[in-house]
Amino acid sequence: MATPLGEKIRKLRKEQKLSMEALAAAADMSKSYLWELENSDDANPTMDKLASIAAVLNTTPEFLAHNEQNDKPEDAFDKAFFRNYKTLDPGTKLQLLEILKTLKKTPG
Repeated sequence: MATPLGEKIRKLRKEQKLSMEALAAAADMSKSYLWELENSDDANPTMDKLASIAAVLNTTPEFLAHNEQNDKPEDAFDKAFFRNYKTLDPGTKLQLLEILKTLKKTPG
């Protein structure tokens, strides 16, 4: 039985129509290691490995590492973004605010 980590990796991989081979190659790991992460009850990857997988799957390592299966990738992304935002200096925060205002005006 897969862990929440394995379920999340598999679900995101399939949503993005990536084979196990393609994800393993893009994340610079072996297919057998990725298979173990998706299927093993006792898989325990390093944060570096999680970061590599997360980058390919367009999510965050925190989302993958968190044990709740009902988490949404966008929630983890937002949390990671705001953690980074909190550490910015006030001038950079104002620049980001102006960028957001511009983006909201841009039809998309």
